[in-house]
Amino acid sequence: MTPDAAIATQTQRYLSVNNIEVIYDHVILVLKGVSLEVRQGGIVALLGANGAGKTTTLKAISNLLRTERGDVTKGTIEFKGKRVDRLTPNELVKMGICQVMEGRHCFAHLTVDENLLTGAFTRSASRADIRADLEKVYSYFPRLKQRRTSLAGYTSGGEQQMTAVGRALMAQPSMILLDEPSMGLAPQIVEEIFEIVRDLNQKEKVSFLLAEQNTNVALRFADYGYILENGRVVMDGAATELAQNEDVKEFYLGLSSAGRKSFRDVKHYRRRKRWLA
Repeated sequence: MTPDAAIATQTQRYLSVNNIEVIYDHVILVLKGVSLEVRQGGIVALLGANGAGKTTTLKAISNLLRTERGDVTKGTIEFKGKRVDRLTPNELVKMGICQVMEGRHCFAHLTVDENLLTGAFTRSASRADIRADLEKVYSYFPRLKQRRTSLAGYTSGGEQQMTAVGRALMAQPSMILLDEPSMGLAPQIVEEIFEIVRDLNQKEKVSFLLAEQNTNVALRFADYGYILENGRVVMDGAATELAQNEDVKEFYLGLSSAGRKSFRDVKHYRRRKRWLA
């Protein structure tokens, strides 16, 4: 293999999830042969309804399953060409993978500034470097700079989500796993957060794998998408292609070539999904 081909292969397989199976409590099969890839510098959307297995997939990658009595029993997960599914979460953060959990987890009793600084805990950096990184985070989240001395527990839902993303950035990740960033937020705030994600991707070269129920927004900002149902990948493709796919419009956007359908009509049509036939 030529050096150029090797670099291209590594770029294509920056994060590679290969046919993984996840079981909880040694009994409950949640993921069934899930495979996906994230290219370096890409934004990949992991789509599906609640309970499809999106969060479990992210936790399998970040090795947080064991805290919930879950385990990857088959398959492998590779990052930068190395197998990582047996590493600790701390080791993964040092390699460059950070997960932003669903639900905007912040330390409510700490200020926004203190919350962000906790993200640099795993780094061996000078105070000057950390402060410089903190100011960079504030440049992407100017709203947080205004609230830097406020207790995180008293900030808005959107500000808490920004704090959670900013805290991950303080670890200087090359990949962020972002779980349901739009959950419970007003549409305007959702747009603002996704715009910041795109800026971070383009300017800081951070790759993103984001689990999201808001298919419409996710496909507008992502490069590629995977759709999960009942723990399986049932469809994948370029985001622009998925957004125009009639099945995706019908099942996840409530739209079809005939226009918007009622929930009852969509529910009935779902019984005839071609990939479940």
